Amino acid sequence: MMPPGMSFNAVSDKALAAAKSSQLPKSFWAWDDMLNMNRIGFFPYTPATQMLHGLAEGIAMLHEEGLDNVFARHDRLAEATRQAVRAWGLEIMCREARYYSPTVTAVMLPEGHDADAFRNLALDTFNISYGASFGRYAGKYFSIGHLGDLNDGMLMGALANTEMALALAGIPHKKGGVQAAVDYLISAHAHPARAAAGSILVFRATGPFDGVSV
Repeated sequence: MMPPGMSFNAVSDKALAAAKSSQLPKSFWAWDDMLNMNRIGFFPYTPATQMLHGLAEGIAMLHEEGLDNVFARHDRLAEATRQAVRAWGLEIMCREARYYSPTVTAVMLPEGHDADAFRNLALDTFNISYGASFGRYAGKYFSIGHLGDLNDGMLMGALANTEMALALAGIPHKKGGVQAAVDYLISAHAHPARAAAGSILVFRATGPFDGVSV
């Protein structure tokens, strides 16, 4: 819903006392200036005014939709994405359904294919940006975000671009991932009480518009 640049901190009295007695160099964890100015409704330095307005609007949008509807939408779009990945014959990095995330799906590429090269090709050709891989799986997967201000049509555009990028990159896969996602979404709307099994709520730091990864 928003680009990066804002965070929330909850600081206990114990933590404040520890900060005062700490001998470690600190700037972001020095709370006195912030606390003193907050008491009169100000920041000790230039506030991120646009971010605050964006936050207020984002919260308003969530309440307009209703949080139960927001969570159901994320579950629905997450399962549609997983249906597409399975139809392509690719592996979802998370192997246990009970740990599936309703916000992001990591897609493993077959051995011998570079996920970073795939991401670059997709960005250059179709202007779609996927989440990067890192750690011991660096270069082995890309991730599709399906969170934030995202609807069925926007996700289908992202999946269609993904299927085209897989073909153009010469990555072995089956056709029909987009159709599998469409079929699932139609079924989900026909039976709205049905929730995608195994989803848990996960919050993830994202880059600009990484919610749909475009």
